[in-house]
Amino acid sequence: MKTTIRLFLACIFVSAFCVAQAPAGAPAGATGLCNDGTYYKGATKKGACRGHKGVKEWYGSTSTASSTTESSATTSKTSGEPSTTTGSSSAPASKPSAATSSPAPGGGAGQVWLNTASNVYHCPGTRYYGKTKAGAYMTEAEAKAKGGRPDHGKPCK
Repeated sequence: MKTTIRLFLACIFVSAFCVAQAPAGAPAGATGLCNDGTYYKGATKKGACRGHKGVKEWYGSTSTASSTTESSATTSKTSGEPSTTTGSSSAPASKPSAATSSPAPGGGAGQVWLNTASNVYHCPGTRYYGKTKAGAYMTEAEAKAKGGRPDHGKPCK
């Protein structure tokens, strides 16, 4: 009992976070246990065990994950170039998700985004408005004149 108390007190004084150790039956590199009994191996707790009823027990360090996301956010804010992709640091940089990238500069009232690769145009406020790799802002009439068709067959209102 005294050993447990000493270990606990040492953990409090040495570090702000006392990281639990993965059990012996856990796979190598496991950083968390999900509520459904599966193990998670990611670096951050955010989004861990999604689709597995949440996190039951966390073994990884929470301080490392938050400092990584803060430093990446600071880097993107300080660069002079407009950011074309945002999202978690776990996403591969070579293939950004179109749903999480920031819209291309421009656009506005009466403008649609024509995806020039697929010839589909997207209305303001929709998921892919200004977010596909190749495209341009124009009026809906101009997009139709170039052979564009509305996303999911729904013209803009």
